[in-house]
Amino acid sequence: MKDTKKAAAAKSSKNKRSVMPEKTAKTAAKAAAAKTTAAKVAPKAPVTKTVAAPKPAAPKAAAPAAAPKAAVKPAAAPRPEEKKVVTQRQGFKANEFVVYPAHGVGQILAIEEQEIAGAKLELFVISFMKDKMTLRVPTAKVANVGMRKLSEPALVKKALETLKGRARVKRTMWSRRAQEYEAKINSGDIVAIAEVVRDLYRSESQPEQSYSERQLYEAALDRLSREIAVVQHSTETEAVKEIESQLAKSPRRGAKAESAEGEAEGDADGEDLDTDGDDAAVEDEAA
Repeated sequence: MKDTKKAAAAKSSKNKRSVMPEKTAKTAAKAAAAKTTAAKVAPKAPVTKTVAAPKPAAPKAAAPAAAPKAAVKPAAAPRPEEKKVVTQRQGFKANEFVVYPAHGVGQILAIEEQEIAGAKLELFVISFMKDKMTLRVPTAKVANVGMRKLSEPALVKKALETLKGRARVKRTMWSRRAQEYEAKINSGDIVAIAEVVRDLYRSESQPEQSYSERQLYEAALDRLSREIAVVQHSTETEAVKEIESQLAKSPRRGAKAESAEGEAEGDADGEDLDTDGDDAAVEDEAA
């Protein structure tokens, strides 16, 4: 009996051993199948691709490296138009001496262009050194104002010859004669100015000039001497001496002529006593 029990136990143990591996194999197969099914059913994890950053393109050898941009500056104001340098207009040129009737001898410093009331105007810039004055004259107006070139030496000689002539004085009121003298001075005519100097000149032996006569005489003498000095390339002092030497050669008027002249100045009605119009008719030579 005991042997039978032992044999049965051994058989049972053997059967258990043989069954266990089979069960283990089946279990493993089921587990593998389950994993496969789970892997199929489970959603696939998103695939993340790493994109490499693009490599910076190498700078071209020909193109220079761009400079860093500076801060934006406000727009600069438009530059004014450059002035055209003009050296000659209407027969006159820069640095030339000219005669302006109302002021005498001056020098053209420049010819410039200015904008006045929206219109461009070309001007002569004239300096009068003795008067410390600068005048701007439109180039298109020089003929109207009487601006002229310096007198030729031959005309200067004629003016000096005029100084040696006889003084011509009309028997009219001084106010009228003063206007005539002033008009001659401002005419710019060198011979007419010489006539004023001749008529108003007084030698030491003659009565002194009145204040108004003296003013006109000095104005005429100044205009004449300045032009002669520039033309002859001398000083004004030398020119004045030459003028006075010519005046000294002129015939001197006597006391009778001075008396007649005084009567003319005192004539209240202002009529011209030189009725025949001949200036020489009222002149008397010294006795």
